[in-house]
Amino acid sequence: MATGPQRDYLGRAQAPAGARAAEIDVGLRAYMQRVFGLMGMGTAITGLVAYFTSISPTMLEMIYGTGLRYVVFLAPFAFILALSFGIHKMRASTAQMVFWAFSAVMGLSLASIFLVYTGQSIVSTFFVTSATFLGMALYGYTTKRDLTGWGSFLFMGLLGLIVASLIGLFVQSSALQFAISVIGVLIFTGLTAYDTQKIKEMYFAGDDGETHGKKAVMGALSLYLDFINLFLYLLRFIGDRR
Repeated sequence: MATGPQRDYLGRAQAPAGARAAEIDVGLRAYMQRVFGLMGMGTAITGLVAYFTSISPTMLEMIYGTGLRYVVFLAPFAFILALSFGIHKMRASTAQMVFWAFSAVMGLSLASIFLVYTGQSIVSTFFVTSATFLGMALYGYTTKRDLTGWGSFLFMGLLGLIVASLIGLFVQSSALQFAISVIGVLIFTGLTAYDTQKIKEMYFAGDDGETHGKKAVMGALSLYLDFINLFLYLLRFIGDRR
């Protein structure tokens, strides 16, 4: 026997459950594509700025030959704080521009890796990082397992990594540096899957388009930081120094 369309408590016709699920799936894919698109563009900006800075003696002298190097080193943290605590007061387009500026400043601060490591090892490490990152991001997106429990474990590991890195500044130990590199790789590999699942779940909060735009920027920032840190720890682990 045929039945009419389902109606809500106000008597309004509702789309079939299958149609609503399909609509949500399409919206989620578009949202995640935007997140990864922003993250990828930010990574590209960082890489290009880092490379062209490293081959410019004038830029290298201006940054690393003066006190400006401290500004370049600390500026990315200021951008992260501005986005983390001020994004609610920004428009999504403004937050996106701040993210681009952050990516460029990160490029300035990372130009030194081209002076420390060979170009071939940087390129090979980038591809290893990309494969690892994409694999873990895909796992975080598709898994039915709740990764919330990873959060506290990874956070504690991150705190331990920071402490160990500070100790490493004063204690020159190859064994300690090796351990820091391995732990860093493991932590940011796990964070990639954890953050991807968290970003996916943020979509279902049902906010308007402007808020979704801001969420996309913050999601891109989280994944960008996972990628860059994973790359840097892998570079310390497998990179060839000049």
